[in-house]
Amino acid sequence: MKKTIIFHIVTLISTSLFLSLNLFDPLVIREHLETKTFDLRLYLRNVIKKPTPYNGIAIVAVDEKSIKEIGRWPWKRDIMAGLVNKISEGRPKVIGIDIMFSERESKETDGKLLAAIKAAKNAVLAMAFDVPTGNKGKNVAPKDIPDFLWDSAFMVVKGEKEIPWREWAVKPDDVIPPIEEFSKASTLGHVYTHPDRDAVLRWEILYLQYGDDFYPSLSLQVARIALGIDAKDLILYGGSGIGLGDRVISTDLSGRVLINYVGKEKSYRYIPAADLINGIVSPSIFKDRIVLLGTSAIATYDQKVTPFSSNMPGVEKNANVIENMVHNNFLRQSPGVIELIAILLTGILIGFFIPRLKAVQGAVMASGLIISYIILACYLFIYHNLWINLLYPVSNMFSIFTIQTVMKFFYEEKKAKEIRQMFSSYVSPKIVKELIDNPDKTKLGGERRVVTVLFSDIVGFTSLSERRQPEEVVSMLNEYFKEMADIIFKWDGTLDKFIGDEIMAFWGAPVEQPGHAELAVRCALNMSDRLNELQEMWRSRGGEVLDCGIGINTGEVLIGNIGAQGKKMDYTAIGDHVNLASRVEKLTRQYGARILVAESTVTSIESLIEKGAIGHFELRDLAFVKVKGKEKEIKIFELKGLKQREKTA
Repeated sequence: MKKTIIFHIVTLISTSLFLSLNLFDPLVIREHLETKTFDLRLYLRNVIKKPTPYNGIAIVAVDEKSIKEIGRWPWKRDIMAGLVNKISEGRPKVIGIDIMFSERESKETDGKLLAAIKAAKNAVLAMAFDVPTGNKGKNVAPKDIPDFLWDSAFMVVKGEKEIPWREWAVKPDDVIPPIEEFSKASTLGHVYTHPDRDAVLRWEILYLQYGDDFYPSLSLQVARIALGIDAKDLILYGGSGIGLGDRVISTDLSGRVLINYVGKEKSYRYIPAADLINGIVSPSIFKDRIVLLGTSAIATYDQKVTPFSSNMPGVEKNANVIENMVHNNFLRQSPGVIELIAILLTGILIGFFIPRLKAVQGAVMASGLIISYIILACYLFIYHNLWINLLYPVSNMFSIFTIQTVMKFFYEEKKAKEIRQMFSSYVSPKIVKELIDNPDKTKLGGERRVVTVLFSDIVGFTSLSERRQPEEVVSMLNEYFKEMADIIFKWDGTLDKFIGDEIMAFWGAPVEQPGHAELAVRCALNMSDRLNELQEMWRSRGGEVLDCGIGINTGEVLIGNIGAQGKKMDYTAIGDHVNLASRVEKLTRQYGARILVAESTVTSIESLIEKGAIGHFELRDLAFVKVKGKEKEIKIFELKGLKQREKTA
């Protein structure tokens, strides 16, 4: 009972801990550990159900080839103007330019690029924001806000008053927009990103709060124009989502969404900028497509670390986000209800059943629950775009199982040690092992059981003690007892005690031994044969020769740990049949026999004798005798082994 209570306390502590972790979800754990399982599920998703990149997006990349052919980066703006014009010729739905034009170059080249932007009529330019580390939720006083930025801010902002979503918005303290002429001729979108603590970019921030206004990301602006949605129909529902025409994109309180990456870099169609400039690629491939213009060359330093890649160009990250918005298939993070239920249910199941199951059964159950939850998590991720926490429920299950298994191991070790200490001086190592493997068989405390009892006593021990020095007597006794004890253990007997020169042993306890009478008889014959050999050895040494009498009886006794609790206890047998076995042994002197067996024992092995299963012995019907303490006479038999019979013949 005490052990079970401790197991339940362990379950309660572990489950409470992981429920708390799931509720508060510390970033240090989520962004260093749980996100790794997120990445693995993305990989698995692409193995089982690899998504097909949206064909409506094309990337014009300033890659290594383009830099080699056109010249070092950054290019002159007249070159960029020609590139934008080439793209515009293809009549794309929108051109998203993920390149910063925050400084003036020259009146001539700036004018050419401005003309190209105006001619396109659908260009979205990138603007950068400076967000101090750890500013989320803090009120940052921005510097002077250029008037031309307001045209790109959300026109409609709604938010639940009871949700302090504005406190969670990302708030930059400075902005780096394109030059004023470019900004007025285009739509602006921010390109601020914030990777998780392991430096992997998994989230897109769809809006920033700068001053009192909110500014969409470049990807959001590109998707809006591609879908033909007017700026006034782009609605910010603070802390919950963004209305994009007739669809709503759900966000967290900070305006973030989980990017559903289609794969590693180069998943979308790339067109080298040089090929377009040099006329190798026709602008017609851009018709009715979303075109993103950006850099991919390593030297341009716009690479992002994603779950699939450590070298994805930022422009392709934008392509993934835009596709997610067009198809409204962002990944979603579970609010935590599924995880709470899983932690509670699996904690209760494992905590209740593991203490009651064997090690293998417990391992199978715990493994089954863990694997089932992992399969559920992968299924929801792959087929429903839902990211449920894998770490906390699995860790709770594993912790409860491991701690309880270790506790059971130490408890069983302690119990096995107690059993070994308790019985190693009584029974053979084979029976000790069986008791350790099946501790319930001990049933300590006393029970009634039919056993076969053997007493053995040295003949003439008193006179021997008077003739010899105590040291010599003890030496002979030790030699004799060792040999006899080894034989008792050999025949799986329980050595009860040494009483002076007397040995008491029994069979049938502490474990069940259906053939206990047969084992006792065979043991007695073996003891007699070994005693003959010892006598020859003692004679050859010129020393005293010991002889013994052996009495055997079978019957019901009370057996178990008997004594003073916590002081001195012995595993022994008591009862009339124990006394009868002792008195049968005493009759060996009267009848001049070494082994006498009571009728109850002979009856127990009678069928074996008739079948010839026991051989090499002689069993002689000796007499009916009346023993002390018994009114009814009992029948006794003399048992002789072949060696003893030859010796007395």
